[in-house]
Amino acid sequence: MQLYTVIARLLDYPDELLHGHLGALQEWLHDEPDIAAEDRAAVSELVAWMSSQPLLALQGHYVQTFDMTPEHSLHLTHHLFGDDRGRGPALVDLSEHYKGAGLEAVAGELPDYLPLVLEYCSTLEPFAARVFLGDAAKVIRVLAANLERAGSPYAPVLRVIEKHGHLARTAA
Repeated sequence: MQLYTVIARLLDYPDELLHGHLGALQEWLHDEPDIAAEDRAAVSELVAWMSSQPLLALQGHYVQTFDMTPEHSLHLTHHLFGDDRGRGPALVDLSEHYKGAGLEAVAGELPDYLPLVLEYCSTLEPFAARVFLGDAAKVIRVLAANLERAGSPYAPVLRVIEKHGHLARTAA
């Protein structure tokens, strides 16, 4: 299991399956040697917080954070275009990109949904994933800053994603 996959699951709507496997995720994080210490700490802190919440409270917090607060939307193009007409072509371009890679977006989900983007990144070689995230780093930085201002426990994980994209830009 890659770090991107774990973060994707943590940023998706928390269901009973995820809630029941948070302990296993924490163990995986502890045992995985390929994760940088600061990334491990950020993700582990979120997992610990999620584990401390009853599922219903966790779901309510998630809805309030990501669904009810536009500044925290996990749909990346929302931060660039809002409901502007330019968003549609950006979504089509992203869908075509996924199709070119042999992937189809999940039915009912927009292709710019961050957990979906991270799932796609988990299929790429590490540097290619960082380059792909680098294209979205500016939006992810804004989203992370918005979550930090709100004191959200999800904010450090967004910084991990931003850092991975930033590292690709630095290496290029």
